[in-house]
Amino acid sequence: MHKSIVLLFAAALALTPAAAQQQVRYLDPQDVAEAQRENVQLVAELGGAETGPRAAYAANVGRRVAAFSGIAQPGQALHFTTLNSAVENAFSVPGGYVYVTRQLMSLMDDESQLAFALGHEVGHVAGNHAHQREEVERELTWRALPEILLGQMMGGFGNRMALERALAVKLQALSFSREQEYEADTLGLRYMIAAGYDPAGAAQLLGALSRETALQGRVQGRKNRSIPEWALTHPLSENRMQRAIEEARQTGRLGRGLHNRETFLGQLEGMYVDDDPAQGMIDGPVFTHPDLRIQFQVPTGYLMSNGTYAVSVSGSAGKAQFSGGRANGSLDDYIMKVFQQIIRGQGQIAIARPERTTINGMPAAFSTARVNSNSGVVDVSVVAYQWDQQHIYHFAMLTQGGTGMGPFRQMVNSLRKITPAEAAAIRPRIIHVATVGAGDTLQSLASKMAYRNFQMDRFLTLNNLTANSRLVPGQKVKLVVYGTRRAAP
Repeated sequence: MHKSIVLLFAAALALTPAAAQQQVRYLDPQDVAEAQRENVQLVAELGGAETGPRAAYAANVGRRVAAFSGIAQPGQALHFTTLNSAVENAFSVPGGYVYVTRQLMSLMDDESQLAFALGHEVGHVAGNHAHQREEVERELTWRALPEILLGQMMGGFGNRMALERALAVKLQALSFSREQEYEADTLGLRYMIAAGYDPAGAAQLLGALSRETALQGRVQGRKNRSIPEWALTHPLSENRMQRAIEEARQTGRLGRGLHNRETFLGQLEGMYVDDDPAQGMIDGPVFTHPDLRIQFQVPTGYLMSNGTYAVSVSGSAGKAQFSGGRANGSLDDYIMKVFQQIIRGQGQIAIARPERTTINGMPAAFSTARVNSNSGVVDVSVVAYQWDQQHIYHFAMLTQGGTGMGPFRQMVNSLRKITPAEAAAIRPRIIHVATVGAGDTLQSLASKMAYRNFQMDRFLTLNNLTANSRLVPGQKVKLVVYGTRRAAP
């Protein structure tokens, strides 16, 4: 979300279309076709799309700022999607598709901040920034090739994992240079001012992101969640907020314009925060999927990343993935097929006949093979569980040669079926917009936050408050509370 233009010209340029948009810009038909082809898969991989009034509202704000981008027929050329994702992010692709996550929206305080986030992404499209990063994408693809090939070799869910990795590479390549990010900031400011918004929203959003980053740094040791690579598209620069304030001041419009805070907060009411139970939930070292009734615990110090088709686990002594689903045949056949796909092209490799066992009442089988890789000898272990007559789930693990399952043995033994009562007790966290009453204090409101730790820190960060802030009766604040699950579509 950034690009750099001399501040001296900010006031003159902010009220007119960007220099690059003096001429109407048509999107490259090849980019448009590619974006259309990839949109469905991309949305599915990143948690699905929000629907209903909230999604329509965000799209309307996007179209409002995009009208001043200089892109030809922006109402038809640009498409805005709100992703059902627990990661704070916004990004765009050259073909005119712009994405913002619900988690990022939860950090915002009013509509002007949303206008800046979407305007910034439109600025990347208008500035044709992605094509300037093609060389970076080629380099990232080359570096990720072993993992992509490994996923392809695994077949089935492995193919999906390979697609997910390839998609992560594509999105990581959108991690723009500092100059491009500053430029997109400048363009986003122009668009939002032209659309009637207070440019202060730009600095306010960047400040919210900075505070959230600092907060997560304090709680990271207790989260056990890794940030997926697709979320690293906009590294936060400490200079961005100050630069945005200065550019906004140069326009003479700072503090003037729309915020539409009441309307925006009304759209946030009831919105999911953090994980969607339908996708499984990470709570410290524990992963639980209430619909599948699956639960397991990762080793201390290991991080999880919850994808659409697999949960990835990584740490200092190895990597693992949990996946599976509908399957026919025996556990032995299943394990051998996984191995055959993993080691395809590696020549003759001895695979021990799977050993049978029982784990938490479930029939299970496991085996380990030693493989020579570019990074040395590694052990590849597969443990499969007969969940029921139609479903098999498995862990695939990579560890140092000679260690077998190594640090993952306890994780393997922790997999269990939760009870229907346990599954029913799992509820999503949602945004609730509360009105401050006469007796409310920072502490009393923070105590309502649906977290076991850092309640005050989370409440202050969510609402851009400090420990010295004074609450006023009638003031609106955001809380994260437990809600009820959405009905299945």
